[in-house]
Amino acid sequence: MTVNCTPSAISGKIRAISSKSDAHRLLICAALSENETKINCNVMSKDIAATIYCLKSMGTEISVDGDVITVHPNQFNKKADIDCGESGSTLRFLMPVVSALNIDTTITGHGRLPERPISPLKEEMEKKGVTFHTDNKFPLHLTGQLQSGEYEILGNISSQFITGLLFALPILQGDSKIKLIPPVESKSYLNITVSVLRKFGIEIDEQENLYIIKGNQKYISPKEITVDGDWSNSSFFLCAGALSESGVTVTDLDINSPQGDKKILEVLSSMGADVQISGTEITVKKNKLNGITVDASDIPDAVPIISVVATACNGDTQIINAGRLRIKESDRIKSVVEMLLSVGGSVEETDDGMIIHGGKELTGGKVNGYNDHRIVMSASILSSLCKGDVEITDSNAVGKSYPDFFADFNKMGGNANVLNDR
Repeated sequence: MTVNCTPSAISGKIRAISSKSDAHRLLICAALSENETKINCNVMSKDIAATIYCLKSMGTEISVDGDVITVHPNQFNKKADIDCGESGSTLRFLMPVVSALNIDTTITGHGRLPERPISPLKEEMEKKGVTFHTDNKFPLHLTGQLQSGEYEILGNISSQFITGLLFALPILQGDSKIKLIPPVESKSYLNITVSVLRKFGIEIDEQENLYIIKGNQKYISPKEITVDGDWSNSSFFLCAGALSESGVTVTDLDINSPQGDKKILEVLSSMGADVQISGTEITVKKNKLNGITVDASDIPDAVPIISVVATACNGDTQIINAGRLRIKESDRIKSVVEMLLSVGGSVEETDDGMIIHGGKELTGGKVNGYNDHRIVMSASILSSLCKGDVEITDSNAVGKSYPDFFADFNKMGGNANVLNDR
């Protein structure tokens, strides 16, 4: 799908959608519980749907009625074929879980997912009783019972590997440890995992670069729970507020959430934007913006939209420690650089990030969306700074995390129109 965005000011108030990160975790914990859980979730993205599909394929009963997802645990199947779609979280979270349950599992995926790394998680699982019959090639075929014990995982490849183990190890017979080999990045995502596990009665002992997990634990359903508002997807409209004289307010955001992407407020404040917090409402307005250095090690997903604000700053903005962006839905360092250059921006690519030269006049142009939801949404917000239209390919990618993005974008004053549905 190709969408054309005509320059238009973004402003107003909007409710945050439910956090995809939180929803994945709640669904898996609910499936591992002994009793039913009702999960209040105001969005059904493709990634959340992928996790639901996989859990149902494993034997869990799940129904969706409006904004309520009901998870009714059932006896897990001995054999399952699970399709993770394009969701890296679904794949990496469930690999240890199906093995802990001793399910003979075939895993498929689409888009760039088969290219995304599963090492070193694969090697650690192989040391603990799991056989990968197809090596690293999709479809993956896993058999064997995951064993408790000591696991060592590099901390700077994917926090999703560690989250998957944190779900699986409590239900094994023996005690386990996960040692993280520094440097550890995206720690905030592990904080979300531990927070959700504790809501389901699982005890995790956290020490520096070490998790100690007792075996023989049981997941205890809280009966009903609400998914946190999504700081990650809200960042697009919060950043739009930094470019708007009238500003943008996003509601239903918890400032005390473990989500690391709430750091976007620090970034915008450091750039000079006017940021106001009133309970669960966050308002961001335009002010004099200046370039800064952004360490993206804990907020890699926010880099595309931060780059958009950087184009409006006086001076240079340098984004560092973002190397893991190269193994996302696209090589997001290259994708962001190309996006900015496509509309007349000035930017230099570095090994682990980029340097954005702000204050340049943006002409507009055609942006390759690379089937990457964060590139597409960032390019849409970028259009508000351009003199001419911005045409974005692969715009249907927003369905991965924010299906109603363009509808909300237009409600907030944007002007996005579909050119074709292909």
